[in-house]
Amino acid sequence: MTNPVDSPPRLVLASSSPRRRDLLARLGVEPDRIAAPDVDETPLKAEPPRDYAVRIALAKAATVARGPDEIVLAGDTIIAVGRRILGKPADDVELARMLALLSGRRHHCLSAVAVVARDGFVRHRLSDTIVAFRPLDAAEITAYVASGEGRGKAGGYAIQGRAEAFVRFLHGSHSGVVGLPLMETRALLRTAGLPLA
Repeated sequence: MTNPVDSPPRLVLASSSPRRRDLLARLGVEPDRIAAPDVDETPLKAEPPRDYAVRIALAKAATVARGPDEIVLAGDTIIAVGRRILGKPADDVELARMLALLSGRRHHCLSAVAVVARDGFVRHRLSDTIVAFRPLDAAEITAYVASGEGRGKAGGYAIQGRAEAFVRFLHGSHSGVVGLPLMETRALLRTAGLPLA
């Protein structure tokens, strides 16, 4: 009889995001199970953006039930302008305000990843990518909001879509801005025992 510890672990993705599944596929990984975590994502008072991103990723990983042969992968991506955290816009008005704030300036995309190994040990990594938008005029902001692409996205934009044309500079992980930094994710999954080429 095969010892379950000798076989590769089963991967649980603690996210319902199709972007994260697509990014995992680039590593040749298909989750064995999807489990959307239920986590309160309200920032704590005066919480620094980096601490917030890591805290939420760890909370998502801890919330999902895990079998003895499973490992859990969770992530959280936010946009930070100084100490201000830009999560997912509540509505189109807030989305437009976010884009106006990002227009013509640099911001940080913080993408945290957490993995719970079979033995329950938790490891995490944080990707910090600097993104600079060119100046956006009111018509561009209105058109982007109307496209619907920025709804449900951290900072109100999707770099893998039309918003890539707003970017004049990016230093760091493009996949991290999309929603899952692949270098950090690969390292964590390998450490947790998932066989990756």
